[in-house]
Amino acid sequence: MRTEKGAVSKREPRPPSFSPEPQRPIPSPPLGGDNFPEAIFYLSAFRETEHAFHVGKTLQSLLVPGGILLLGAAILAHSGWLTVTPPALSFLYFSAVSGGMLLAWRFHSSRTFLALLVLFLADQAVTMSGLDRAAPSLASVSPALQAIALLVPLNFLLISFMQERGFTLASIAPAVILLFAQSVFVAVLTRAVASPVATHSHHAPAIVSLPGTALAAFAISGVVLLAHALYTRKPADSALLWSLTALFLSLRFLPSARISGMYSVAAATILATAIIENSYLLAYHDELTTLPSRRAFNDAMARLQDPFSIAVVDIDHFKSFNDTYGHDTGDQVLRLVASNLARVTGGGQAYRCGGEEFAIVFPGKTIAETAVHLEQLRARIEQLQFRTRGNDRRLVPRGPDRRNQRTPTRGRKGYAIRRLANQPNPAFLSVTVSIGLANCTEARPLPEMVLEDADKALYRAKENGRNRLESAIPRPRRTRSRAAGIA
Repeated sequence: MRTEKGAVSKREPRPPSFSPEPQRPIPSPPLGGDNFPEAIFYLSAFRETEHAFHVGKTLQSLLVPGGILLLGAAILAHSGWLTVTPPALSFLYFSAVSGGMLLAWRFHSSRTFLALLVLFLADQAVTMSGLDRAAPSLASVSPALQAIALLVPLNFLLISFMQERGFTLASIAPAVILLFAQSVFVAVLTRAVASPVATHSHHAPAIVSLPGTALAAFAISGVVLLAHALYTRKPADSALLWSLTALFLSLRFLPSARISGMYSVAAATILATAIIENSYLLAYHDELTTLPSRRAFNDAMARLQDPFSIAVVDIDHFKSFNDTYGHDTGDQVLRLVASNLARVTGGGQAYRCGGEEFAIVFPGKTIAETAVHLEQLRARIEQLQFRTRGNDRRLVPRGPDRRNQRTPTRGRKGYAIRRLANQPNPAFLSVTVSIGLANCTEARPLPEMVLEDADKALYRAKENGRNRLESAIPRPRRTRSRAAGIA
């Protein structure tokens, strides 16, 4: 507990306080009693840098791997570098569809499974429908193909907004029934107007002229899928966008079996690889903070070579902050701190090791080369501001028996209104971090040893008042005295 002179008493326990240090310009009122306002966060500085960082991560999640796969398929389809026969393309297509469905079933991804099912049904319907050969270079499509070009983008649009609930009967049955009804409708149109599909290939392939309604469906679905993929930044959502684009190109170049088949293979492959990409992100990235997880940190530790430095970062008073304001607020704190750790300079890579603990690895750097970057990181996090409001939804602090703590003589609704009326004015809070830094030496060359030294430096930073950077102290070599033990 901080006294009037600014000294810290070691005997009295430290209350859950998140006020800044005395030299910081933003004061924070003390927290105590039953008055625990809900924290509403906003950034007051470094918004442009953070925005640029998120833009780069968003574009990466959008283009990898779906955009790259579609670009590769377009190059192979139109350059003629790789000659693939239609039977080989059919084998690749069915392998991608069946393999993707198996992966989707194994990883409980019903949305990807349904998208692959839509592609398969569309491909089977296309083989039964046909093109009008009245115009050899610009062919018109049959009613069945018009229905396919209209229904597929709408189905992708519906799948993108489905909630992932696994392969349950309640979530799968309505979608399967809808696809069955659409298949029957397209089959009826195919039998009513039957015309063979043109499978010839020329140097200048014919392009199918899709009707305006189908083009509008593809355009609207593409825009919505793009916005959804940019918002969620998930592999499954970006895969729906690129797979729909590949299917559109497949229908446009339908008279050319090789080009159309190449795009069909790309559409199925994009969805299948999205499952692998999502599994990789779940295994090597933390879902809450999007930072690399403990497994990625262990892999990075195994690849480190002399010289290197490791920093251990811990959020100050996070447990008290989490218990006071709630787990939702604690999650926002973790995301806020993690977004700044990901932008650390000096060639460092941040990892979330667990809870509120993070680690930053600096390959090829020493303590002198990394300390200035970590101090800038600590100061940047220190300047993040938090604003509290008076909307207190938690009238009783967290505890083991908080559900049974009620006042029988007071009406819950009226008492809550009176409590909200007596809330203090909005104030500013902040979060700080403590950092321990160590590098490899001749006496401590292994990454595990350096991590242990960084942990001990972090403990010293906590004991010395938090919100500071402490580096490991080199251990002097001990020499045994030959006269030891001689009387």
